[in-house]
Amino acid sequence: MVMKYRISDNKRCGVIGYGTWATALVHALQKNGKEICWHVRNQEVLESLRAEGRNAKYLSELEFDKARICATDDINEVVRECEVILVAAPSAYLKDFLKDLTESLENHFVLSATKGIIPDDYITITEYFNRTYSIPYSQLGLISGPSHAEEVARNRLSYLTVACKDHENARLIGEMFSTDFIRISYSDDIYGIEYAAILKNIYALASGLAVGLGYGDNFRAVLTAACAAEMTRYIQESYPFERCTFNSAYLGDLLVTSYSPLSRNRRLGQLIGHGCTVKSALNELTMIAEGYFASACIHHINQKHNIHMPIADMVYDVLYRKMNPRKRMKELTFLL
Repeated sequence: MVMKYRISDNKRCGVIGYGTWATALVHALQKNGKEICWHVRNQEVLESLRAEGRNAKYLSELEFDKARICATDDINEVVRECEVILVAAPSAYLKDFLKDLTESLENHFVLSATKGIIPDDYITITEYFNRTYSIPYSQLGLISGPSHAEEVARNRLSYLTVACKDHENARLIGEMFSTDFIRISYSDDIYGIEYAAILKNIYALASGLAVGLGYGDNFRAVLTAACAAEMTRYIQESYPFERCTFNSAYLGDLLVTSYSPLSRNRRLGQLIGHGCTVKSALNELTMIAEGYFASACIHHINQKHNIHMPIADMVYDVLYRKMNPRKRMKELTFLL
């Protein structure tokens, strides 16, 4: 009989990544009394966490209990010390974050908070850990949902979904993040929720383009509804599963990323719509816009599926084929 892997009551959680989302999630974990072993590659952030209990670059207003945080640039120390490893590094640079990892992940649970896809490999974060590190899906999960890091950092009510194939492990992970301002739901649809989190960044770019080009709320409502339909079509046709994409981890995440001024993907689209080149718009952002990388990855993956995705195709044409945003958006209006 094969024994099921079960997360133990280890109070220490490992975190890989030091951006806004990683920092906000550390804030939530500390609210629940967790001790953190935090892998930080940036020397400025590392020193500020050790000296002041603050991330000097991201969400610097948050103050952490230094006695309950071990900030280190040694990823192997994080894996040795912690059973649950929270991955919140940008997808485009994840391989670089992990390049020095020599410790085994065999007896660990890897939880992805990264809403992106591995460029060139064209696989999701959970797929990457499954294939590269041979981690079974019973030891893989993700945490997702409509959740800007800035609002989580301010203790504003947010709803997150933990997706995991093992329901008991999902519950144990959920208890780590559940606070008076974070409510947790559960799902076993790892594929659907992970791809929804990838696709919504592409659609937020489309929404930002519409704003930058001067389209009003009436059109943007139609565009967002079409994005929701396209997202559902892609997820259902590429991986049939009994799911409801009206739930917050799918539709809710799409809505907040498309409409909120806090959305960096929406901001990127808006800059391009205003007339910035793609390169200059990317340079103006101070943080990673996952939708830029996701657009090329989804375009590549969909060559196999051949699913009708006119909105994602429009974004790809603007970002990578240097097509005129105004012309491509106008063409799209006749297809919605």
